Formats: sequence, structure tokens, C-alpha cells
Amino acid sequence: MRILWILIFSAVLIWSGINPKDQFTWFLEVVPALIGVLILIFTLRSHPLTPLLYGLILIHCIILMVGGHYTYAEVPLFDQLSELFGWQRNNYDKVGHLAQGFIPAIIAREILIRAQAVNGHRWLNFLTVCFCLAFSAFYELIEWWVAELTGESAEAFLGTQGYVWDTQSDMLLALIGACAALILLSRWHDRQLRQLNLQNR
Repeated sequence: MRILWILIFSAVLIWSGINPKDQFTWFLEVVPALIGVLILIFTLRSHPLTPLLYGLILIHCIILMVGGHYTYAEVPLFDQLSELFGWQRNNYDKVGHLAQGFIPAIIAREILIRAQAVNGHRWLNFLTVCFCLAFSAFYELIEWWVAELTGESAEAFLGTQGYVWDTQSDMLLALIGACAALILLSRWHDRQLRQLNLQNR
């Protein structure tokens, strides 16, 4: 399973780095994925994660690398979808921000449960959603800082495409993603956490 994870990640990373649309955007988008992999490597033995979470992190990395290769405003499939549904913009970036809530929700949930940081599912769900919103807001700040430091060269990284409510809609999608993850994956996640606890005893 781990070898397959590494093979998929490496293949997509190599593909994304071959003639990307904008080299600077590719670098900005791929760096978080590389940082994430380094964290996974250093915590593999001391804090192994559930298979569900490893799979979700891989999906998030792939989303980042695809966006880095094409830029978020020019992913071909979403250009076709824009024509099909009459969208005014390429909405691949919205997939990224939905994932920015969906996947960190399970990361936060796993950390909070394993650290025994909260009591009861209501507080667990509330703090998980709060974490995802904070993470999304911080990412928007990073985008702003990059834009201020680099000027027009960050336009492809921002991917606003002239949409005045881009930041607010990004955060809304992160909220929707976090709530969806809790609703759809909590039971599955709980089963894997119990199995992981048994393995670690």
C-alpha cells in the first residue's frame, strides 16, 4: 500500500513538473504537497495515520499538482465543463478549495481523537470545522502575501479570474467540504482508528 502511494505520488509529481503552464505557479502549488510528504515520512513510525487519511492526503496532493501543471484557471477538463454548463470561469480552483475543507477535516479529526483533546462528538465536530475554516483563511492570507511580494507573476496562483467574491466563495467551499467529510466519513474513520489502536498495542 505504501509503495503504491509513493509510486502514484511520484508519477503525478514528475508529470506535473514536465513543461508546466507557468513554472512559478507550479512551484507554489507543489511546495505544500512536498512539505506534506516530508511530514508523513518523519511521522510514519511514531504517528502512523489511518489508511483513509493517507488516501485523502494523496488525493489532495494530486489536486495541487494538477493545478500546478495547468494553473487552476486553465485545467482543460474544466474548460470543457465550463462550455457544457455555461460557466463564466474555469472552476477547478473551487474543487481545490472544497478539498481544502474535506481533507483537513479528517486530519484535524484524527489528531483531536488520538490526542484525546476533546470530549464528545459535538465538540469534536465543532473544533474540526473551526480548524478547517482557520486553515482556509490562513491560505487566503498566504495568497495575498504572495501577490503583494511578487505582483503580477502571482496572478495564475491566485486564480480569481476576475471573480470579486472569490475569497469568500473559497472559504464557503472549505466549510461545505469540512461538513461533508464529517457526515460522510466519520463512521468509516472511527472504524479505522479502532483498528489502528489495536495494531499499536
